[in-house]
Amino acid sequence: MRLLVDGALSPVIASKLTEAGRDTVHVRDAGLQSASDKEIFLRTAREDRILISADTDFGAILAELGVDKPSVIILRQAPKRPEAQVALLLANLPDLKEPLNEGCVATFVGPRARIRYLPIK
Repeated sequence: MRLLVDGALSPVIASKLTEAGRDTVHVRDAGLQSASDKEIFLRTAREDRILISADTDFGAILAELGVDKPSVIILRQAPKRPEAQVALLLANLPDLKEPLNEGCVATFVGPRARIRYLPIK
């Protein structure tokens, strides 16, 4: 599972996920800090990554394009501290593996994720 952490979230998340053995890059480290959401989305798809963001605009982009990849994880009502966000992700990624591989938006509201399969119609 390859991950890209959006600029709306701390780079600490990417480094902690990498330390935990996940192939993770933050947009800043990918040279995308000033890129538009659409550019970030397209790069995520091209590199076959899963986007992690707090920005709900990526759901709108998925709906607009009608695609079934890339998957997006949205930390909507998740903990504010990056370390707590990492703990939440690491605790849930094993259960989310199959839906994320199929193509979905996983939105965290509290400690659990709501899954919406792609494409969004």
